[in-house]
Amino acid sequence: MRTPTSDDTSGRLDPLNGDHSGVFSPELGEFPNAEQRAGESTAKETKTGTTTVGLKTEDGVVLATDMRASLGHMVSSKNVQKVEEIHPTGALTIAGSVSAAQSLIRSIRAEVRLYESRRGEDMSMQALSTLLGNFLRSGAFYIVQPILGGFDDEGAHIYSIDPAGSILEEEYTVTGSGSQYALGVLEQEYSNDLSIEEAKTTAARAIKSAVERDLASGNGINVCVVTEDGVEITQHKDFEDVL
Repeated sequence: MRTPTSDDTSGRLDPLNGDHSGVFSPELGEFPNAEQRAGESTAKETKTGTTTVGLKTEDGVVLATDMRASLGHMVSSKNVQKVEEIHPTGALTIAGSVSAAQSLIRSIRAEVRLYESRRGEDMSMQALSTLLGNFLRSGAFYIVQPILGGFDDEGAHIYSIDPAGSILEEEYTVTGSGSQYALGVLEQEYSNDLSIEEAKTTAARAIKSAVERDLASGNGINVCVVTEDGVEITQHKDFEDVL
């Protein structure tokens, strides 16, 4: 060990004496205004803003979303498909970061195909929801809050899955920035004996209510119906086409 040569350095460690704190500096967060820069970067990320809803019926599920994507305070796209087929009888809505959601959908589709090729059978909705939760818990798909809707041997299922990976099976659920407006409509109009057509109308009313009050939602509606026969997705610029 090197012996200190003056009182100024007595008792202090330097890199040669074992103090390596400055060798690899600067560390993350040590730059001036680092937090402000991080906030600016996040604000420029393309996001869906979003209102998404999911309803369960006896014959299947109905998923619906708006069609707007935002970039900071700007509308970056007016024609976004925020619900995607990920399984022969399963679909996923997306709310949050567009890039993370797109990556999540690609990964889930690959895992579903791999499962089916290995086992020779379709993945159950419970297994699919668990897979989604595991992906989100990994942290690789942060800022994504999907709704999973599907149909299997046990019937129709709606799952609300939060960004941390928790999984809740629901009769109906909502996600996104317009959730509170859409949820109020569903609380008033949902019942477990709705037909598919009635559920589509209820979902459209919920999305329309959010679009009228939430700046990040708008520009039309995506409607997805999932039954034992498969997945059907339609887009409508005019809500009256569904109401």
